Amino acid sequence: MPVALPSAPSLREKIGQLLNVGFRGCRPAECSLIARDIREHQIGAVVLFDQEMADGSARRRNVESPAQVRELLTHLQSLARVPLLTSIDQEGGRVNRLKTDYGFPPSISHEELGRLDQPAETYRHAVATAETLRSVGLNWNLAPVVDLDANPDNPIIKGKRRSFSPDPDAVTRHAVEFVRGHRDRGVLTCAKHFPGHGSARGDTHLGLVDVTTSWHERELLPFRRLIEGGWCDAVMSAHVFNARLDPERPATLSRAVITGLLREQLGFTGVITSDDMEMKAISSQYGLENSVPAAIEAGIDMLCFGNNLSYDPDIAPRAIAVLEGAVRSGRIPESRIDASYQRVLALKRRAGLVA
Repeated sequence: MPVALPSAPSLREKIGQLLNVGFRGCRPAECSLIARDIREHQIGAVVLFDQEMADGSARRRNVESPAQVRELLTHLQSLARVPLLTSIDQEGGRVNRLKTDYGFPPSISHEELGRLDQPAETYRHAVATAETLRSVGLNWNLAPVVDLDANPDNPIIKGKRRSFSPDPDAVTRHAVEFVRGHRDRGVLTCAKHFPGHGSARGDTHLGLVDVTTSWHERELLPFRRLIEGGWCDAVMSAHVFNARLDPERPATLSRAVITGLLREQLGFTGVITSDDMEMKAISSQYGLENSVPAAIEAGIDMLCFGNNLSYDPDIAPRAIAVLEGAVRSGRIPESRIDASYQRVLALKRRAGLVA
């Protein structure tokens, strides 16, 4: 049953709803820090990973088995005054957190589906993925990737077989079926990475990536068509730098890209989430105190802190404090926070979480 919302949330509570936070722990007893963030800081979402990356151990992080994930998410939801968006990167193929090693069904990459070029098969795999997510309490898949397969040397898109095709029509065709399959099973999706990561020569996990000379406007076409068709629950920004779109800032921190291009030109009215704010393209260049307000000023609604490239047990309260300070100082009007808060609530309504 959808939950009734608090009638008069505080500024801090509204800011908390704008955070999607990763955490350590597979079982309720191991999750005291994220439990604190949910109870005390009212974070709006959590993101699950299967492996620990921050310390190089690759040990289990949040995923051991279907029953374990279900128990974990049931516990976290029980702590939330406003039900959580529970998110994961379950694209299929190499970007696959719910692996067969943990007892989950096998998956297939976007690239393999694109090569088959049978939309009905893409739909079938999407339904199976969504059923798996739903069965363990996950309500938001941070997929599909709608980047074009535009550069054979791209390490993070082509290198991990994450694009359906170099052809924007094919990407759109398969992305629609991916979203349709999830919607038919009650799971949200997220088109990524805006305004296009497929032509990049580098990996934004590792540092600044400049696509000024390689990016082409056709990379916008899948986003444009999905938005026009009503197939975007949310859109994720890329941390790429493109001087043709903004000569000063990467897309996630660019008002020209997020508000000017995605909101105003393409007409997207839903939730825009950042890619992981701890990726080096952002964290090494700007730091938390600069990047968090800049992302909100750009037009980002939800800030993702995977907390897995580096680990900070206090990332949620720190980010909230930075944003609260920006509002108190007058840098960011509270109405800007309200707008993102309302979009996040609308996404939760779409998922049947709130009334």
